[in-house]
Amino acid sequence: MHAKHRGHEAMHAEMVLILIATLVVAQLLLVQWKQRHPRSYNMVTLFQMWVVPLYFTVKLHWWRFLGIWVFFSAVTAFVTFRATRKPLVQTTPRLVYKWFLLIYKISYAIGIVGYMAVMFTLFGLNLLFRIKPEDGMDFGISLLFYGLYYGVLERDFAEMCADYMASTIGFYSACGMPTKHLSESVCAVCGQPIFVDVNEEGIIENTYRLSCNHVYPSTGHTRLATDSHLRRSLAPGPPIAPNTQQLTQQDNLII
Repeated sequence: MHAKHRGHEAMHAEMVLILIATLVVAQLLLVQWKQRHPRSYNMVTLFQMWVVPLYFTVKLHWWRFLGIWVFFSAVTAFVTFRATRKPLVQTTPRLVYKWFLLIYKISYAIGIVGYMAVMFTLFGLNLLFRIKPEDGMDFGISLLFYGLYYGVLERDFAEMCADYMASTIGFYSACGMPTKHLSESVCAVCGQPIFVDVNEEGIIENTYRLSCNHVYPSTGHTRLATDSHLRRSLAPGPPIAPNTQQLTQQDNLII
């Protein structure tokens, strides 16, 4: 083996340099793409993260993951379809928030259990339950993967749905001030009654209050995605199009 590769040291060093240069250039291109065209970057990376695992699950016969993936994809596709319709149905924002909050809590719990299983195995506590180390480690890593994968995936889908709904929510007017006004007991997003008080911890959804005193039910991470849209569209002053690319088109333009 060494005789075959004798005299190839220069070629091997050249290959390593090409690899490092490719990684650096690719990283710079990705950063520039994300900064200049964030919408296309988010859509492409979300699509790849959603579809690429399907190839490996079919090839390696991971039927459990495939079944969960199909169920998650079907429900998420339905929720995303509802969120991108115009006109937006009043019950759609609450449906979107409830679904993604449910997935967020399930992913969070699964990740915690997986992390605990890995740590227990590393400290040898699995022997108390007569569980083999390889079985305990496989179980913990699998749960960690499920929690991280579906947690990140549903976060990106939630942000995308929030962007679409913010552009059709009705608080933006192409000329003049928005004419939609809501009372404190009505959601500032969907116009439906609020069931959970601002200071209460909800099971399915929580309620948040903006600096403009409007309240709306939402999840923790989707709240971050919609805060900026609601602040710009509900606050007094000249109306601003509620999207991340500072579009100046009319309200019926889909982001």
